[in-house]
Amino acid sequence: MSHRIFLTKEKQHFCSAHMSVFSDGTKEMLHGHNFAVGVVLDLKSIDFEHFIDFGVIKKEIEALCARWDHRLLLAAKNAYFKTIRNDGSELEFQLCGKRYVVPSEEVVLLPIENIVVETLAVQFGNELLAKLTPETISRFKACEVTVTESEGQGGVFYRTF
Repeated sequence: MSHRIFLTKEKQHFCSAHMSVFSDGTKEMLHGHNFAVGVVLDLKSIDFEHFIDFGVIKKEIEALCARWDHRLLLAAKNAYFKTIRNDGSELEFQLCGKRYVVPSEEVVLLPIENIVVETLAVQFGNELLAKLTPETISRFKACEVTVTESEGQGGVFYRTF
């Protein structure tokens, strides 16, 4: 027998700007999406002593969404990304040969190669799991995180334990 819980609340979203980069060194123009996050957890047990508190998990999902909300997301590990200056006030960078200067507090540098739904789902999933206690995670058989950029279009991170 298997058991699954899911969290796809309205507060689980972030509105962010990004530029996807292609392997030939070209990129999309700067644009944004209203990203939505869904989390599915396969449970080892639904016995009383293994109860999962939705509130704890929702709080962490919402905190991660808030950190990325209304920010420019940049892939720090992208081969076509170069930081020119980051003095805490402004971030000056190049992406695919184009120069940008933006206020530092409006940017989130993510340790990934590209800002696409697939990599955002992986990064979000890993950050979420890092925020949960080992005791909570020990109750999961699997964790699935979906990040959608529009209805019917997204990426999924799936991890088994």
